[in-house]
Amino acid sequence: ILDSKEQTAEFIKLHRHSGDANLKARPSHFTASHFHGETVTVRCEIQEGEGAQWTYEWRPAKLNTPPTSNQYRITVTESESGGYSCRGRRDYFFSEWSDTITLTVSCKPVVTLYPNWSEIYRGETITVRCEIHGGDTEWDYEWETNSTIKPPNQNEYRIRSASSSNSGNYRCKGRMKSSQYKTTEWSDSVTLTVSDNKPRPVLTVSPSWLSPGASVTLNCEVEHPSAGWSFYWYKAVPDLSEKSSSYELLPDGSGTAQDSYIIHGQTHTAGYVCRAGRGDPEYHTDHSQPEFVWSAGQFVSLSASLTVSPDRVQHFTSDSVSLTCEGNFTEWRVRKFSEDGRLSDCRRMTGSTCNINTSESDTGVYWCESGSGEFSSAVNITVQNDGNGPILVSPVHPVTEGASVSLSCSLRTQKILSNVFFYHNDKLIQNDPRGELKISAVSKSDEGFYKCQYSGRESAQSWMSVKVSLIIILLLLLYRCRQSKCKSLFFSCCIREFIYYIHFNYSHIYMYSDLMTLNISGTIYT
Repeated sequence: ILDSKEQTAEFIKLHRHSGDANLKARPSHFTASHFHGETVTVRCEIQEGEGAQWTYEWRPAKLNTPPTSNQYRITVTESESGGYSCRGRRDYFFSEWSDTITLTVSCKPVVTLYPNWSEIYRGETITVRCEIHGGDTEWDYEWETNSTIKPPNQNEYRIRSASSSNSGNYRCKGRMKSSQYKTTEWSDSVTLTVSDNKPRPVLTVSPSWLSPGASVTLNCEVEHPSAGWSFYWYKAVPDLSEKSSSYELLPDGSGTAQDSYIIHGQTHTAGYVCRAGRGDPEYHTDHSQPEFVWSAGQFVSLSASLTVSPDRVQHFTSDSVSLTCEGNFTEWRVRKFSEDGRLSDCRRMTGSTCNINTSESDTGVYWCESGSGEFSSAVNITVQNDGNGPILVSPVHPVTEGASVSLSCSLRTQKILSNVFFYHNDKLIQNDPRGELKISAVSKSDEGFYKCQYSGRESAQSWMSVKVSLIIILLLLLYRCRQSKCKSLFFSCCIREFIYYIHFNYSHIYMYSDLMTLNISGTIYT
C-alpha cells in the first residue's frame, strides 16, 4: 500500500526458462472491484533477474508517458478498467509479455424513474431511484439536482404529490459506508418533467348521426397514450339547475384498458364524456368535453321532441326562428353544437321555446334537454351567408318511408321560384327546370344531400333523412327477440299524441294505450 488511498495489486512475476531472452511474466490478480478515485499500483517482477538493469513496458499504455519502471500507478476511473500486462527489457533482450490481469471498476450508478413516464402531472406520485450494482445496504447516497427540492441521502426518493418544483435533472453516486473515501462515479443525469396543467382527454364519437342498427364507438385520446392509462366512460345527464351536466358511469365503463368503448342499440340523442387514470394511488385526468351522438328521429321518440318554425333546415340571416321543446316536463334547455365544435345553450329561452334572430354563427346542430335528463332528436340549422343566393326549403325532421315530400327553392325577396334545378348527392335529378321537387312515395334510396340552383346560383346542400315505418320497426324488434330466443318483449312508443305500449308474446303482437285498448292482435310470420 503506497498511501491511505492507494492499493497495491499482487505482483506480476516473470520467469526465466532459459537464457535472458526467455523471460515470462506471470500475474496475480487485482481485487474483485475497485472504486472511482482509488489509486491502484501494479508491479512487474522478473524472477532470477535480480541485479540486472531492467526497463519495463506496459500495455495498454494509457498514460502520455508510460512508466518504464516496474511499478504502474493507476487512478481508478471507469475508463481505466480492462486488462494490463508487462514485459522487461535489458539491452537487446526482451522477456515475453506477461499474462493479462484485469482491473474491474465498480459500475456507475443508474438513476431510474418509476413509473418511467415521459411527463408527470401535478399531483401524481413518482419515485426516483439510485441503483448501484452490488447491493444497496452498504452504500450511502448523494444526490445532485437543479430542482428546487433536493432529495434525501437515500437510494429512493418518493414524491407523493409532484409539482413543477420537482422538475429538473437528477444524478447520484454511492459512497461505501465501510470506507467513506471509496465512491462510485456520478450517474448519468435523468430529467424529470412535471406539468402543472392537469390533462384533459379528447373524446370522439363515431358516427355522429345515428343510423338504424349501427353501433356507436367512443374513443378517448390522451397525451402519451402508451403511459399506462386506463379509461372511464360516462353518459352526460343534463342538470338544468347547475346549467351543466352530471355524469353516470356506463356499464362496464370503469377502468378499461382499451381507449375505445362500443355502445350497442343506441336509438336517441345522447352525450358522453371520458376520463383516464393511471398510477398507484390512481391519478385521474379531468373529464373530456362532452361529445354527442345525434338521432334525427329515425327511431320512435319516447318523451321529448323538438319542433322548428319555420319548418326547414336552411334560413336567411336575420330570420326569426323558434325552436320549441315538447313533452311532459317543466324545465327545458335548447343546446347547440356549432361548426367549430363549441357547445352552447340558447341565450333567449322563453319557457320551452328558444328564439333566434339568425346570423351565420347560428349554423349548427340543435336539440332539447329536459330537467329529467331526456334528450329530443336533433336537427340541423343552416344560415345562408349569401344574402342574394337561394336557400333549399326541405324538412327538418326525417320523412317516413312511403310518405310524400316536396322540396322547393326560395330567395329572401321571393318565396316561390320556378325554373329551378334540383340535385341529389350532386347529381342533377332532371334536365327540365321546375318550381318544386315532389316525391310521392319516399324510399330509403331518396335519402341523401339535396340542393337547388336558380339563375346560376346554388343553395347550400342539406341532408334529408328517411325513417322506416312503425311496422318495419316492430318486425325488426320481433326478429331480434326470436334470434335471442326470448319469450316476450315489451316496449312503449309515441305515435302522434298517444302513448302506445306494444307487447310481443311469441309470434303475437298486442297493442294498447293509456286512453283505450286497441283491438289489434295478430300473428307475424318471419
